[in-house]
Amino acid sequence: MTTLQLFYYIVLGICLQIALFSLVAMFHHIRSYRFLQKRMAGLDAEPAAEPVLQDIRRILPDALTGHAPLWKGLRTFKVVRKVFEDPAKLVCSFYLEATDGSPLPDYKPGQFLTFQLTVRDLASGGPKDIVRCYSLSDAPGNPYYRVSIKRTLPPPGKPDVPPGLSSNYFHDNVHIGNMLTVKAPSGHFFLEPGDSPVVLIAGGIGITPMLSMLNAIIKTASHREVWLFYGVRNSFDHAMKAHFEVLASVHSNFRLHVCYSDPRPEDKLGTDYQHKGRVDVALLRQTLSFQIHDFYICGPRPMMENLVPALEEWGVPDQHIRYESFGPASITRASRKAAPVADLSPSPQPQISVTFAKSGKTLAWDGRDDTLLDFAERHGIAVDSGCRAGGCGSCQTRIKSGEVAYIQAPDFDAEPGTCLMCVSRPKNNLTVEA
Repeated sequence: MTTLQLFYYIVLGICLQIALFSLVAMFHHIRSYRFLQKRMAGLDAEPAAEPVLQDIRRILPDALTGHAPLWKGLRTFKVVRKVFEDPAKLVCSFYLEATDGSPLPDYKPGQFLTFQLTVRDLASGGPKDIVRCYSLSDAPGNPYYRVSIKRTLPPPGKPDVPPGLSSNYFHDNVHIGNMLTVKAPSGHFFLEPGDSPVVLIAGGIGITPMLSMLNAIIKTASHREVWLFYGVRNSFDHAMKAHFEVLASVHSNFRLHVCYSDPRPEDKLGTDYQHKGRVDVALLRQTLSFQIHDFYICGPRPMMENLVPALEEWGVPDQHIRYESFGPASITRASRKAAPVADLSPSPQPQISVTFAKSGKTLAWDGRDDTLLDFAERHGIAVDSGCRAGGCGSCQTRIKSGEVAYIQAPDFDAEPGTCLMCVSRPKNNLTVEA
């Protein structure tokens, strides 16, 4: 080795050390800034004591950390396992592995997968392409993805109501060895990092994203305090019962509260469930200690419409309430009434017209429909759609002129110059590509 080569190696080593120290200093500066933000908000939170190595990995690109990047478009997965999770066999978990054998990207606990399915149309009997989103129900970092799907039955006393198209397709037609086409994990409802106590509230199959969050906390051996309030009818509908009970018996930072709204005679209070009735804010106030908690809520629409406003009335800060509901739901939050996303004030124009360019139709918006998608379908205009809740992006449509307002913040990040028709309405005269 020549003297000049040695000199170059020394200079390179010094540069690498400077870069590393700069990276660490930058992260600690960001963390201190966030801590000051919390102090100014009156939260008096202590900064998270995370290892420096983890801090660095968060801000290095995937290529340097070894994380697999999210894929674009559709990817083929194979069903390798199928497990029923409740006595009624209404909730079934599907374990998926990539057919190409490449590593799976990590995801944020609480996010979902989007499936493209070809099912039998109940009306025509022919094939029908649909898109549906299902929450991932396990912690990230496994060599598989897992979704837990509940079979949808007609409501009691209404046998003529058709059953769930996609959920029943999974139960009846998706078996071990079958292939499914899937979009990458996505969604804005996920567990935020931190040390503050977490309260997970689930109703029915809303337990799936909570499973992902809870398992993630347990898997990382975090000492973060976790409360799970899980509401079902009775033990017949109680999914993952043994799993939750084992976690509660082993991990002192996990506290389990199961509510049965209609317990069976053999269900034992204090053993099978802890509370009779539904999860409501009165139960939370009786159970939780007086401190700042991060609330995550997922369940049917009536549960969301009751709990979210009640938490705000209790005084829980807006930034500590996160929720996801089943299908389309618009929940009025006192702290967000003035938010642009919910700005549905009437246009000063006497009448709004909506033009569908491809269909060649110009129609008067009369306000009878909740969304542009409903409006288009009522007038016989075919629009691709899936989740109908702003999650899958199937109804993304280019805006040629005009503006829309969203009735709720979508999970899917629409491209600039487009809108998601399932959760938007026209603000003024509008022309879309459909």
